[in-house]
Amino acid sequence: MLTANETKIASGPLSQMSQFDHEQVVFCNDNATGLRSIIAIHNTTLGPALGGTRMWAYASENDALTDVLRLSRGMTYKAAVTGLNLGGGKAVIIGDARKDKNEAMMRRFGKFVDSLGGKYITAEDVGINTKDMEYVHMETKHVSGIPPALGGSGDPSPVTARGVYMGMKAAAKEMWGNDSLNGKKVAVQGVGHVGSVLVDFLVKEGAKVWICDIYEDRLAAVKNTNPSVEIVNGDQLFELDMDIYAPCALGATVNDDTLSRLKCAIICGAANNQLADENVHGKIVMEKGIIYAPDYVVNAGGLINVYSEVVGFGRDYALSLADKIYDNTAAVFAMARAEKMPTYMAANRMAEQRIAAMANLRTRR
Repeated sequence: MLTANETKIASGPLSQMSQFDHEQVVFCNDNATGLRSIIAIHNTTLGPALGGTRMWAYASENDALTDVLRLSRGMTYKAAVTGLNLGGGKAVIIGDARKDKNEAMMRRFGKFVDSLGGKYITAEDVGINTKDMEYVHMETKHVSGIPPALGGSGDPSPVTARGVYMGMKAAAKEMWGNDSLNGKKVAVQGVGHVGSVLVDFLVKEGAKVWICDIYEDRLAAVKNTNPSVEIVNGDQLFELDMDIYAPCALGATVNDDTLSRLKCAIICGAANNQLADENVHGKIVMEKGIIYAPDYVVNAGGLINVYSEVVGFGRDYALSLADKIYDNTAAVFAMARAEKMPTYMAANRMAEQRIAAMANLRTRR
């Protein structure tokens, strides 16, 4: 997986692409609508690149490029380790989703997606919802996660949350010999579409849950639905005596600073690229005796949901595949234990082995 530090070594976009063998990066600009976007296609060995579009107010264009490169590579690994016939891609739109987004912008973005001729299929991510995908769908058929009224599967977040929940239970089984989360203390960082549903699962099973988010309205909504949860602010979360840390917002929250304070037995959440530098922090996590459930293994439910939509299967099929994330996560733990390697390395190896096998199969035809 690509790390933030590794990306900064490269001097320009082409150098960054070649560093981790990205196939294509498309820079999209439209002054009339205010659209500034980057689409990154990492690998299409297993199939078309499918990955969501994220809208975020990045501090710089280079930060946006770094993020989309990391995310797109993660999607390749996610599809591979989950057994889906998809490649990895991702898109980012630079801007504040609560202020800058509009119909014209999303439809213009749809035109850029359509220009790729199906090599990239988009879907929802942070800052994007099903209504936005409806606008994109007006300009291209290469989109998933559209509303059910238009023949789509709707918001993939519940399936993502279910997969994370199953991965968390597998991690609990690995750590404590029992997959029950009843009575476990869980800190959920980020209670957006996915995090809020994950909280529902945890509360229903009897977990003690803390929540944290940068948006007060999200916290209030989750607290209203689940009065037993406790709200914590900002960095206070890393001072908690918890069993499970569930990062469900942006990435790189497992870093030098947080690992010096983090008191947990398991890290398992929906965020992408949770390890700021996997080669460094993945090993530190193992040395500290913390079980890390690799993000792209446990958060694959969203990809499963949109893949099911693309191939014409329903939500029930997607949920059944999401439940298998329990077994996928357990398999990663088993390999890591047997080979005495960090769990991120075991997951990467599993993904790379499938990609290599399918590439070899195609060359033999």
